[in-house]
Amino acid sequence: MSEEQSASTPPRSARRRSRELALQGVYAWLLSKTDSLSNAGEIEAHMRDEEEFDQADAKWFRTLLMGVMKDATALREQFVPFIDRPLDELSPIEHGILLIGSFELVHQIDVPYKVAINEAVELAKSFGGTDGFKFVNGVLDKLAAQVRAVEVAAYAARR
Repeated sequence: MSEEQSASTPPRSARRRSRELALQGVYAWLLSKTDSLSNAGEIEAHMRDEEEFDQADAKWFRTLLMGVMKDATALREQFVPFIDRPLDELSPIEHGILLIGSFELVHQIDVPYKVAINEAVELAKSFGGTDGFKFVNGVLDKLAAQVRAVEVAAYAARR
């Protein structure tokens, strides 16, 4: 058991670890201040060299990292209407988490919307500011209502 885990904390799933590594890669990409894929291969290679990469789902990691980097502009257009500040005032962590969560909601229909939001909230709790998870949850909840309206309505009807 690693130092990060206690007896009451379940081990992270391979997909969770993939999301964490993808977030680190997206964070590096955002800090590079480029919207191109020019450094995508370098970022991916660096993340694959991480000590815990073998615990990740490599295919899911690549799907998230490359998908976010490729579709960032369109993903931002999806979530920007739901943020309460200018995009350039988001922390790079919140920005990255919103990009990953938006990517899952928009492009990964096989991932239930509740799972996509919960995973983004967990990333925000682990890597973001004190109340960043509340912000991420609110933005992605509104985005889900727009891009996954049928799924959200079906969930609400079951409650």
